[in-house]
Amino acid sequence: MKNFRKEILSILLITFLSVNAACQSQKGSVSDSDVKVEKKAKKKKKQKKKKVKLPNIDLSHWSVTTPELNAKGRAMNIEPPEILNYATDERLLPYMYNDSTSGALVFYSFPSEATTANTKYTRSELREQMVPGDNNTNWTFEQGANMKGKLEIAETTRASDGKYHRTIIMQIHGRLTNEQRDLIGQKDNNAPPILKIYWDNGKIRVKTKVLKNLSATDEELLHEDAWDDDEGFNFEQEVGFRKFTLEVQVSKGKMVVILNGNEYKVYDDIHMKRWGVFENYFKAGNYFQSRDEGAYSKIKYYELEVSH
Repeated sequence: MKNFRKEILSILLITFLSVNAACQSQKGSVSDSDVKVEKKAKKKKKQKKKKVKLPNIDLSHWSVTTPELNAKGRAMNIEPPEILNYATDERLLPYMYNDSTSGALVFYSFPSEATTANTKYTRSELREQMVPGDNNTNWTFEQGANMKGKLEIAETTRASDGKYHRTIIMQIHGRLTNEQRDLIGQKDNNAPPILKIYWDNGKIRVKTKVLKNLSATDEELLHEDAWDDDEGFNFEQEVGFRKFTLEVQVSKGKMVVILNGNEYKVYDDIHMKRWGVFENYFKAGNYFQSRDEGAYSKIKYYELEVSH
């Protein structure tokens, strides 16, 4: 009888230990599984957060012109503070928007009826405004200026000759003061651009202006026809569809264009010195240089900074 009781107690003890071990094992297994699921969820959440990037561009001192027509039948122009809402502004969404995956501000342009004065081409392009909402305050070479951007050509179409359509990605545009405008009897304040920087079939090409008559008076050189285009300059580096940096440094009688921090084009001559009579402003974006049907281009700006 004693042996029988011992056997019963042994069986009960073994059963209890087995059940307890199983419970502990199951508890450990569930706990490990929960930890793994939680870790995966946190990892996915972090990955999603990392994917959302915004461009490093302050738009509070820029207006933008787009290929869209406004109510007056002219190219749409949006100034501060409205431009700050570009991410939700339906007028701008097709032409200026964030690529939150790459962290870029995209400028999209194509041939449309929305051209501006003195040109047949359309643009999705920023115009510097030293005073937000005002085009009448600008800068001179003597005062100095600097613009630097990081960008890339995201997409562009080809012309019939097989070459990619070109576009202007940066500019320095001249401007007459009201007094200069009235002095020469011109109807607006427009003056020639002293600098145009092109993306031209994968290379960076720079164009500037030269004075036709070096003996022209200060009043004579205010006229647009006093200036001519130079022969242009091509940087050796081919940027293609990769990211690159461009910097423009302006000082009294001098202009320097720098590609990727290691290739320079310096303009330091009589033409730059005589240009000092004009006021100026920076432009940046996508000034598309084609009227071909179906043509377009998209340019990504990651960074854009101006200082004076």
